[in-house]
Formats: sequence, structure tokens, C-alpha cells
Amino acid sequence: MKDRTARGTALVNLIPLQPGERIQAIIDTRTYEEGAYLFFATRQGIVKKTRMGEYDSSLRTGLIAINLRDDDELVRVIQTSGSDEIIMVSRNGMAIRFSEDDVRPMGRATAGVRGMRLRPGDAVVSCAVATDEGVMLFVSSSGHGKRTALAHFHRQGRGGQGVRGMKMTAARGEVVAAFTVGPDEEILVFSSSGNIIRMGVDEISSQGRDATGVRVARLAEGETVVAVAPVLETDEGEDA
Repeated sequence: MKDRTARGTALVNLIPLQPGERIQAIIDTRTYEEGAYLFFATRQGIVKKTRMGEYDSSLRTGLIAINLRDDDELVRVIQTSGSDEIIMVSRNGMAIRFSEDDVRPMGRATAGVRGMRLRPGDAVVSCAVATDEGVMLFVSSSGHGKRTALAHFHRQGRGGQGVRGMKMTAARGEVVAAFTVGPDEEILVFSSSGNIIRMGVDEISSQGRDATGVRVARLAEGETVVAVAPVLETDEGEDA
């Protein structure tokens, strides 16, 4: 445990990363639940799911999790039940919701199938489990954000372009983060200059799919939002 302003430890000292490789997800694997899956999404809209048990290994060198194409990279990994609904979001504000049943289980060393069809210049930034009771938070690089009920995103077939999830303009930049949130949760907003803003999601307006969002972070000239993360709590209710 280190102070907030400490530089931290380089991950290459803990995990044998290849040149240009970086961590994209951390999954709690204290137990490998029977029937639970890891669901992968790539920047080019490819998805795959593999049983959690396939990764039950203590090899320090790691295992192949997904075969990526040369022009692609992993964006998000989530744990699913095998019959959930998935929503994928692109940086241009498009979103598609489809049944996880549309994606058959595959082995570790496979490339996956098309989850979302992207327009030229677009790319997937996130995916999450979708429920009608859930709420999706969108945050753009300009520091604007909104909450939108997932009930507004109707289920489609896997592989389509989806519908507009957040209206993007030149002033709004692009979507940098999108994930489900609860009414009492808090988030951390990280800027390109290294500043962090902590706020409750209830401070962010609930808007429809075609809205552009409201200001959630005031940025200096030339500064952008680069990442957003939920504030996690331990079992004792303390911040993690």
C-alpha cells in the first residue's frame, strides 16, 4: 500500500509483459465458478467467451487468452453467466445490445466472432453486462458525461452497428469510458495532466440516448479526460 502521490511499482516487475503490451483488465479469480465465463471484446468489435476454468493455472508466464489480429487489441474483459445480455459502446457514441447466447463458447487460443460492426474510424471502447434495470454511464474526452437507462437500448442481433448511445460532436471529442453504475456509486475521473476528480454518479444527469451530456470535469486548455473508473469498496465498506 502506497500514498496517493507515490509513483507506484512497474508492472513489468510483477508480470512478464512483452514490449508494447499493457494490462487491460483484472478479474477476481479466487474461485472458478462452474458455468461462469470470461467475455472478451476487442477494439475492432470482435468478441469471444471462454469458460473461467480454462484459465485455472498458476503459470507465471501466463496463458493465451485470445488470438488477436495484427491491427486489433483487447479493450475489455468481463465475467458473465453464459446467458447474460451484453452492451458494447464505441468511441463515436454508438452502442449495441445483444444476447450472450449469440456467442458460442470457444477455447483460449481462438480469435472470436464479430460483436459490433464499426464505421470507418470508429472503435470499441467498452462492453458490459446489460439489464433493463441497469444504468449506463458515458464520459467523453471533453469532460462531459451522462447516465442513460439500459432499458432504452433494445436487444439486436450480434454483429450490427447498433444505435446512438451518446451524441458526439467536435466539441465533445469521443467517448473514453462507458460502464454500468448504481445510484449511490462514485467514480474517479482521470485527466491527461494526471489530475483526479472524485464524484458521485448522482451528480451526473440522466438523459436519453441522443443527448450530448453535461459537464462532469472542468479541464484546463489542452487537457482531456483519458480514463474513468468506479470507486470500489471492500467487504467492510471501506474504499479499495
